[in-house]
Amino acid sequence: MSAGFSTLTIALLLQSAATPVAPPTAPVSAVAHPEIWPTANARPLRDPNVEARIEAILKRMSVTDKIGQLIQVDIASIEPSDLRTYKLGSILNGGNAGPGGNDLAPPIEWLKLADAFYDASMARSDGRPAIPVIWGTDAVHGNNNIPGATLFPHNIGLGAARDRDLMREIGHVTAIETAAAGIDWTFAPTLAVVRDDRWGRTYESYSEEPQIQADYAGAVIEGVQGKVGTKDFLAPDHVIATTKHFLGDGGTGGRDQGDARIPETTLRDIHLGGYPAAIEAGTQSVMASFSSWNGAKMHGNKSLLTGVLKDRLHFDGFVVGDWNGHGQVDGCSNESCAAAINAGLDMFMYSGSGWKTLYANTLKQAQSGEIPATRLDDAVRRILRVKIRAGTFDRGRPSSRALAGKMTLIGAADHRAIARRAARESMVLLKNEGGLLPLKPSANILVAGGGADNIPQQAGGWSLTWQGGGTTNADFPNAQSIWSGISTAVKDAGGSATLSADGRYAKKPDAAIVVFGEQPYAEFKGDRPNLEYSPDDKSDLDLLRKLKAAGVPVVAVFLSGRPLWVNAELNASDAFVAAFLPGSEGGGVADVLFRKKDGSVANDFRGKLSFSWPKRPDQYTLNRSDPGYDPLFAFGYGLSYAKPGAVPKLDEARPAGMAASFNGTVFGKGRVPEGWSLALVEQGQSKVRLLGENATTATKRLTASAVDRRRQEDARAFVWAGGPADTRIEASGPLDLTRESNGELSLVVDVRVDRPATAPVALGMVSTDGKTVTVPITRMLATAKVGDWQQVIVPLQCFAKRGIDMAQVTAPFVIATDGTLGVSISDVKIDSAPVPMTKCGD
Repeated sequence: MSAGFSTLTIALLLQSAATPVAPPTAPVSAVAHPEIWPTANARPLRDPNVEARIEAILKRMSVTDKIGQLIQVDIASIEPSDLRTYKLGSILNGGNAGPGGNDLAPPIEWLKLADAFYDASMARSDGRPAIPVIWGTDAVHGNNNIPGATLFPHNIGLGAARDRDLMREIGHVTAIETAAAGIDWTFAPTLAVVRDDRWGRTYESYSEEPQIQADYAGAVIEGVQGKVGTKDFLAPDHVIATTKHFLGDGGTGGRDQGDARIPETTLRDIHLGGYPAAIEAGTQSVMASFSSWNGAKMHGNKSLLTGVLKDRLHFDGFVVGDWNGHGQVDGCSNESCAAAINAGLDMFMYSGSGWKTLYANTLKQAQSGEIPATRLDDAVRRILRVKIRAGTFDRGRPSSRALAGKMTLIGAADHRAIARRAARESMVLLKNEGGLLPLKPSANILVAGGGADNIPQQAGGWSLTWQGGGTTNADFPNAQSIWSGISTAVKDAGGSATLSADGRYAKKPDAAIVVFGEQPYAEFKGDRPNLEYSPDDKSDLDLLRKLKAAGVPVVAVFLSGRPLWVNAELNASDAFVAAFLPGSEGGGVADVLFRKKDGSVANDFRGKLSFSWPKRPDQYTLNRSDPGYDPLFAFGYGLSYAKPGAVPKLDEARPAGMAASFNGTVFGKGRVPEGWSLALVEQGQSKVRLLGENATTATKRLTASAVDRRRQEDARAFVWAGGPADTRIEASGPLDLTRESNGELSLVVDVRVDRPATAPVALGMVSTDGKTVTVPITRMLATAKVGDWQQVIVPLQCFAKRGIDMAQVTAPFVIATDGTLGVSISDVKIDSAPVPMTKCGD
């Protein structure tokens, strides 16, 4: 591990049990009444020839074959050779899974692995039918797992574009670049109607308004799958689409995998949104939501999965689960859940080493009748129907298909042109005082801010890696940073452009463009308690104010996955652009910020807010249908050069008593989160809380002092003199880390060994019952060169397996030893990290 670690801040809300959720005021039901829901004209209509083919295959299948079709396994947990014995229906690549364990593997390696899995699935000598495996991937804004692929703006920006035709083109390009890598199926589009912007998946939603989802759903599905009823439908340049997450995931109060405590009429009228349109456009799969409705997990809700989706809306594709979501159903585990299949789930999505146990248990449940034969056959029929419609039985190995192996299609120039147009259309102009924009390209332009030359930041989560972190510009061949786009535009017009992240300049510029915003994140790590932007780091605001004070006109380009409270940043800017997450084409930003060489307007802003913008950080439920609707910028707001407008000076006061933000870093920049404590503990003595930079225990077994790593006093040095002692970080209240554990995150510690250990060293956690669970890290520390920084990474599942209650963690970080030791700690965080889930300490 190199000494240069990513400094990307991961937005992670660790909910505290100290803030209980108020129970509903009236009894609620989790049983839907399908008769009050709308119907859909599901398409395509069933083809008698296809149905006869399904029945012929089904008759030749054994019960073991049928069970195999119900199981999808992450490629990090299975080898192609396994499919020679276990005829599974599907594989997927999870957010951080790639061929050979390399999530940055080139496209050809994905195609080779697709061939290997396909060949193994088709190898049969027992006379029973060979059924091709299908590969699913989260191609949610382009084929975003493949280096070099075209990355489109995330859905929140596309919702601002209000352009159905563009959505259809984006869907088709995504399908082409996915098919080129030999992959059959994308887990997109997301049709969540987000009603609380604290949710870390807000950027995956087109809008707070269900009508935009309804307008877009059919166009996206047509782009991905082809137009139903034509020869284009599921042709070789298309892939299987997934409409997700059914149902109500945007109504869980800003908490991922949460509980939508809402009436059935609200679930229907708001959150059904684009599903009828998607079904009528022929979506072939629907993904069940991790979330609950009125206390019942969606993976086990028969009234919705079967009663509403299949019976009322007539959906005849298959329902796939979400990343071990079946294991959260009451009475279930990741390795056993007949209840989910009986509720209407057709395919488990499984990650982990226990998939063979899931197979065995599901087989026993089918053989005993716990899963009725009719339900088993129905699930298999649905899966076979989709496979036949998609041509997987007839087109041979992935590498033999029409587009597979044509790697020039991945990041092709015409694809990037569509993404550049999407970036232009998705940006929203919030402020433009004095008509500062569009700028003259012949001017002297300063480009500043940490996001200016940062492709991972402008792309956001689900970009090469699950959370979008741990990558550099070099990992995105074919992409262009915002700085690069600006530099090209200015130089082509005879002007000058200078990149200076901190805003320093030798010659006063005519204008400054400051690009800043949220660091990448994905599901649940992006959950937050309010909408205050960067409460612990005011460097972006200081930069804006410094330039403005120097008399430099300031254009702010704000990168974010949701509307945020940026009143101070708006006040410190002359022009303010909500760019959201524009994807791989930074030139699209420059296209709108600058005039043509002749002085005329090149491209006007056309984006309109698809989410209401808050005037206070506690306005996280801010939808135009809500009582007392009072936004800073209303739904549909967006200035243009043709229709300018003024923004008065805004209130910058932070509401008193608002919950403090916590960005997921347990310790960073020399601090713990507000209300937390860093403590020194020695056996038999009182706990010493580290209120300042330096402290020592009563008998001086353990001392702490401030040291410098990246900046002044941003780390702490700990010295054990001998005898049992530990240093720990304690939260302000119990933390629920069950989602993070299920999501296979790790405790990641940046550590420097200053003095080798003379006794075993352990890394641990403490729960509310006082139980301490540890894993050994002695060898990890022993392999480090004294004086060099390294990372110690321990999966959260290691602590869970050793018996700690992950829902009641009071101290997420403890380092303990009985001997002598000297270490310095600069960062402690809960993060996705490249370490095997079976690796538990030494």
